[in-house]
Amino acid sequence: MAFRGRVALVTGAASGMGRVAARRLAAAGALVAAVDLNEEGLLETARGYETLRSYTLDVSDAPGVRALVERVEAELGALDRVMNAAAIMPTGFLLEMDADQIRRVMDVNYQGTVNVTHATLPGMLSRGRGDLVNFASIAGWVPNLHFGAYSASKFAVVAFSEVLHHEYRGRGVRILCACPGKVDTPLLQQAKSNPRMLQTGARPIPPERALDAIERALEAGRCFAFSDWQSRTGFFLRRFVPQLIWSIGHRAEGV
Repeated sequence: MAFRGRVALVTGAASGMGRVAARRLAAAGALVAAVDLNEEGLLETARGYETLRSYTLDVSDAPGVRALVERVEAELGALDRVMNAAAIMPTGFLLEMDADQIRRVMDVNYQGTVNVTHATLPGMLSRGRGDLVNFASIAGWVPNLHFGAYSASKFAVVAFSEVLHHEYRGRGVRILCACPGKVDTPLLQQAKSNPRMLQTGARPIPPERALDAIERALEAGRCFAFSDWQSRTGFFLRRFVPQLIWSIGHRAEGV
């Protein structure tokens, strides 16, 4: 693991990659603040891990995020790693989704990332050390039918994180944007419109594999971490033959 610090904060820690990341860090001896809106899921995440503490929070609440970060640093110490994994993924054709639901996706996935970054990155920069990992998705590079709201939020995370990486390069903090492909987590279950794209192609990879890719990318000083061949292929196809991506999507969905 590329983490050499003492204290970490992980959002979206009640399930999925956030849960696995929080447990991994705790198992390696770190003090971990596991953050999520799902209190019951957080309790399950923390079960059996003495150095893992749970904190209930909606990351879209900017004042709440600032207050929580102050509390965590008072209780555990200065943060050495922050992993922004909190996300929601309702799907559907854009005009069939309520505008408030689309706004909520952006509030959690993008604005939540911004809120946590603003509350934690200045401290790491002032100390000249730390890791900031913002979770985007291959959907932040490759849009498709049913995923318009989710992709819009993750496109925003990609742009935000890439600019951050370059604005603060050389300041001692490793800033990374994770862009996993299809990962076997409960997030996939939120795709209630049953997009056929989720049933095509390779099987979902385990969260551990995506997290391993993040650690390698941090060690290499890269800006982006792609989880597997499928996410890397999607990235290149989107850049060089975008119409092929849409052809695959239309064929899969039959529209």
